[in-house]
Amino acid sequence: MEWLRLTVRLTHFSLFLAATSLLATSLLATETVTRRPIDRTPWARRCFRGACWCLGLHVHLHGAPPSRNVLVVSNHISWTDIPILGSLTPTLFLSKAEVGHWPVIGWLAQQAGTLFIKRGSGKARRIRKAVAGKLMAGDSVLIFPEATTGRGLTVLPFHGLLLGAAADSSVPIQPVTISYRRNGRPDHLAPFVGEDTFQSHIVALLRQPPARVDVLFHSPIEVSPETGTSDLAEQLQNTVRAGLSRIQQGELDAPPGEGIRTAGDPGLPRPQ
Repeated sequence: MEWLRLTVRLTHFSLFLAATSLLATSLLATETVTRRPIDRTPWARRCFRGACWCLGLHVHLHGAPPSRNVLVVSNHISWTDIPILGSLTPTLFLSKAEVGHWPVIGWLAQQAGTLFIKRGSGKARRIRKAVAGKLMAGDSVLIFPEATTGRGLTVLPFHGLLLGAAADSSVPIQPVTISYRRNGRPDHLAPFVGEDTFQSHIVALLRQPPARVDVLFHSPIEVSPETGTSDLAEQLQNTVRAGLSRIQQGELDAPPGEGIRTAGDPGLPRPQ
């Protein structure tokens, strides 16, 4: 059964990547011919929804996604965080430079406007300025202040420097908690940590039944230039960690007989 599930899902995912690559190429060609930039955000959101479906992710939404451009701040568990969050709210992403070299997906990420950061490069202030520029232009940007992925059991300390981009651009910060569960317990397959490779990780995911993903949008936080980034980082970490605890304890699960908002509400079919 696992191999049949893997074959079907891998086929779907491969076809999805091919279709998405064709779409990205078409948009790029149209821009070249018309010499006018195309807003890729609506297209990216549709593609992220398709990716969630292909990956067999049951996404449950709690709280309200932002209604304006914000700096989105989330805990980080896996590369799948990006299509999940991208399916729920239009946003650009800040990602480690290695992702840009992944076959097909790296190129697609570049076409979607992803900002790549090379860890340990000493360019954090330059990246902060780039993020602030995107925010001032009216885009939302998602960052992962833990600066690495965790196993989803807790929230690692947040780094504060990039959080200052919100004050630089006078936009709120939108804290988000993401959690993966399988059979009511934290999912041990979802975390993309250590020496994991993309190829082995996606095969492990596609072989197994769908995972449940809970995404909690907390209330936005207004910041000012006087706000200390260290204190702000601690406040956001505590907010996201409290949300993770609520999800893991089942506090946000719908009572029997009641519905729950899912990523399928705006048009994403539920995976089987």
